[in-house]
Amino acid sequence: MGDVLSDAQIAAYRRDGFVAIPSLVDARWIDRLDEVTSHFIEMSRTLPASDARFDLEPDHSEAMPRLRRLNSPVDQHETYWEFASRSVIVDAVCDLIGPDVKFHHGKLNFKAPHGGEEVQWHQDIQFWPHTNYSPLTIGVFLADVDSGMGAVGFVPGSHDGELYDQYEGDRWRGAIADRDLARVAVDAAVFPTGSAGMVTIHNCRTVHGSAPNMSDRPRPLLLNTYTSADAFAYTDLVRGSKYGEAIIRGNAARWARHDPRPCQVGPSRYRPIFDVQQGR
Repeated sequence: MGDVLSDAQIAAYRRDGFVAIPSLVDARWIDRLDEVTSHFIEMSRTLPASDARFDLEPDHSEAMPRLRRLNSPVDQHETYWEFASRSVIVDAVCDLIGPDVKFHHGKLNFKAPHGGEEVQWHQDIQFWPHTNYSPLTIGVFLADVDSGMGAVGFVPGSHDGELYDQYEGDRWRGAIADRDLARVAVDAAVFPTGSAGMVTIHNCRTVHGSAPNMSDRPRPLLLNTYTSADAFAYTDLVRGSKYGEAIIRGNAARWARHDPRPCQVGPSRYRPIFDVQQGR
């Protein structure tokens, strides 16, 4: 039994590579996060194009702001960092990867209504490869999510399977090629839905993706990625972040732990997954 996760939830994560937990984040936190998020949406209205902070959809406008992502929220406002480093979600991380934990990075994906972009089937670790496969990502529902809203789907057990080549020739695609999807049981994918405050936790090897949001409501999803302290990144994608690689629980590691399985290394220069997958 963990501090916040039950034995059954921990077992589900180990078995399936993901777990969904209703109501883990309380309403007070959701209200605080929503207030700050609304502020950034208002800030984005006058932007003509994406910048280092905001990733905008092509039809974004002042009258109808359509954000794809707020990059590195923890660097944008102290409330996001307080939540990422001191809230109940850190207890959940410790239940799964141990007492010594590093924060790696975060993002806030908006999935705007009436067509917020799909995210093709992919695995995370190739984007930010590490010496081991402890990294996991916690997704926090900032609003109620129903079917048809582009909920993230996870393929059970895929974390224990193949690590797929996410290049197409020399071009980084950030997605699993069609020829390889035949080996992925995407028909068995699970798409958790639920109320604001629900969280999903998935392993860095778990195959996942999401459809467009065809509803009339946005689907804001706050994502924070953590690693065990003895996992070290091969690339420096969090350079420039105030909190990247920060120890938030326990102690720093003096030895790196290496998984014997190889890990593909994606480009060292960050590009949004939406642009990469759509070939922009």
